[in-house]
Amino acid sequence: MANIRPFCMPKWGIEMTEGTLAQWMVAEGDTFKRGQTLCLIETAKITNEVEAEYEAVVKRMLVPAGGDAHDVGVLLAVFADADTSDAEIDDFIANFKAADTKVAAKSAAAPVVAAAPAAAPAPARKAITTNRAISTEALKLAEELGVDIDPIEGSGRGGRITYQDVQQASKPARAFVAQGGADLAVSLDSFYASPLAKRLAALHGIDLGSITGTGARGRISKADVLALVKQSSSPFSNAPFVAGDNSPQIVPMDKIRKVVAQRLTASKQTIPHFRLVAHVCVDALLELRKTANLVLGVKASINDYLVKAVALALAQHRDVNVQVHGDAIHHFAHADISVAVASPKGLVTPIVRSADLMRIDQIAEATKALIDKAQAGNLGYADMDGGTFSISNLGMFGIDQFDAIINPPQGAILAVGGIQRVLGEGADGEARFESRMTLSLSLDHRAIDGAAGAQFMATLKRLIEAPEGLFGG
Repeated sequence: MANIRPFCMPKWGIEMTEGTLAQWMVAEGDTFKRGQTLCLIETAKITNEVEAEYEAVVKRMLVPAGGDAHDVGVLLAVFADADTSDAEIDDFIANFKAADTKVAAKSAAAPVVAAAPAAAPAPARKAITTNRAISTEALKLAEELGVDIDPIEGSGRGGRITYQDVQQASKPARAFVAQGGADLAVSLDSFYASPLAKRLAALHGIDLGSITGTGARGRISKADVLALVKQSSSPFSNAPFVAGDNSPQIVPMDKIRKVVAQRLTASKQTIPHFRLVAHVCVDALLELRKTANLVLGVKASINDYLVKAVALALAQHRDVNVQVHGDAIHHFAHADISVAVASPKGLVTPIVRSADLMRIDQIAEATKALIDKAQAGNLGYADMDGGTFSISNLGMFGIDQFDAIINPPQGAILAVGGIQRVLGEGADGEARFESRMTLSLSLDHRAIDGAAGAQFMATLKRLIEAPEGLFGG
């Protein structure tokens, strides 16, 4: 079962019965890390930053920020692993039952206990009559503490006076003194600021009393303190600037890098490149890969599946599976796929031969063997000679999209970007999030026409989005 976790309105203290989601700090589809702030939640007395206790993806947001208060335990959002399907999320939400956080009523048959002695009467509160916008809890606190609300500048919506405004106004003004140990915490607790903002203020000697908070309800945030840190003087601010030694370290090109430089320079100068870009949904491929790898007993990568998909598409579109030699175009029946690998000696492109005839597990084993040889610097001429098509994948480095230079005499190269979670439209017309990859195909226009390249990309897209076809060839 998918690792799905509910995110509910938390309960802080026995008296809390409801809270307001003031602000989301993440968006639907975002991946968050442990310790990252997810949202700000307001109660009658405080505004809390809710931090993530684990890493996951925001699969569904059910409650927007800035609305009405919600009872403790109400489902606010659903978090899960990246590969969890929308159907699983829908089923989870439909069957979710909030935990009962209310104190159970006493039974009629409960034993009778002795009545507690009568409490001393509470001191009479001085009622406050005002036309200003003020929350009920804030008004009660002002009456209890005898706080004059006239000079208070409300930090709520439309200048509304909040509980925190009254609480801060009730405290005596305190000068900021940079101290250490427990005294420091005492000197900072009168300021409505995040813990990190207080630590930064203490570290840099910033007076929190001089800062107007930009956070929810006027809370002083880390960014507010850092803005003053950049402006404040430091022991280094008056030091004269001295330029560092920037003499170059001269490293002659080795043989491999010289060859790569010559070939790529010739490619850009002599080959008329044109490019076709397509976005493909890889949710089905990611799901199938899990099962297929278990059945095949290998750890085939996404790139191995792409090699197979490209090879099958080339077998169907031989006008793309070509080499260009002067005025002659060489067509090939099978796909010899060059896989770009970054080695200690530079970029190399070892070849997976007849990839269209190989199974996924055979491609995975062949690719791993070539990568190991490249990393060890043991690639031979037979590993590099020829090739009818190249694949360059930078997705694992966080690159969304790029264009690759054709590796002559080949007629085309495919640049593969990383997988992104984006909002798309399903077959039923409903909006949903999907895992999407960007493919950029560079072609030699001397040998390959635009229509031929487009037809190849259409076949490749179909094989990736319906990956069962990868096991039919």
